[in-house]
Amino acid sequence: MEQPPGTRGCFPPPRAEDAKPRTGNQDEEVRAMAPDIRALGDPRTYPWQESLTMTATSGAAQPAQPERPGRTDGVCGEFTVFTKIKPGHADALRQDLATLASGSADAAGRAALRQIGTLHDARHVIFDNDTRFMFASVFDGSWDTYIDDFAKTVIGSHFDTIFSHSEGFPGISDPGVKDWFVAHQAPAKSFVSSYPDLTVQQIWKDHRVDEAFEEVLDTPEFRAALDNPANAELLATPAFQKLLEEAAA
Repeated sequence: MEQPPGTRGCFPPPRAEDAKPRTGNQDEEVRAMAPDIRALGDPRTYPWQESLTMTATSGAAQPAQPERPGRTDGVCGEFTVFTKIKPGHADALRQDLATLASGSADAAGRAALRQIGTLHDARHVIFDNDTRFMFASVFDGSWDTYIDDFAKTVIGSHFDTIFSHSEGFPGISDPGVKDWFVAHQAPAKSFVSSYPDLTVQQIWKDHRVDEAFEEVLDTPEFRAALDNPANAELLATPAFQKLLEEAAA
């Protein structure tokens, strides 16, 4: 569910001919009123959105990939790595994590995450009296593509900085880095998502559509459209009533 349908123009200003009874297919009438509206779940994107995401969401054919550890729930997968912190490196690791979570480094990282478009969440934990480190995340798509996409952005250098404090880390550009991650990965015994059928892209789209519709609700033109008898048949449909109910919830 990738990008926002146009919502403006759903209800044109009242016209004399609008008072005529409706005929024909209702779906065709609605689309005639708002040609940009698409069916819910339509995966197509607008041209300006097609370059926002990387390999994992491009739809391009991907080469065969090996089976990787980690559980999935719907479209979401989990990734958890445990490493040993190099002796005396815990404070430096804390400082690097704090630096990457602030200022321009954080802005660059968030921009890269937006470009990748598959990461739901991630966390870093130092534990066992500063001797061990955990990185855990939830993502969309395949494990290999997830690692590949991260390595192509500034997140790759962030990984190099963070995991340089872990024993044996070869570097994000090393050909054996995936094997290293697998060797330190501990698959979850149970993994549950509250929205297993929604990708990051779909969640972003839902948010954009919600904001756009809320703006429409606040316009006098929308109120006039609700009061226009010519739109009574559309407004009485269960689908439209559900839309209003969800907007008011």
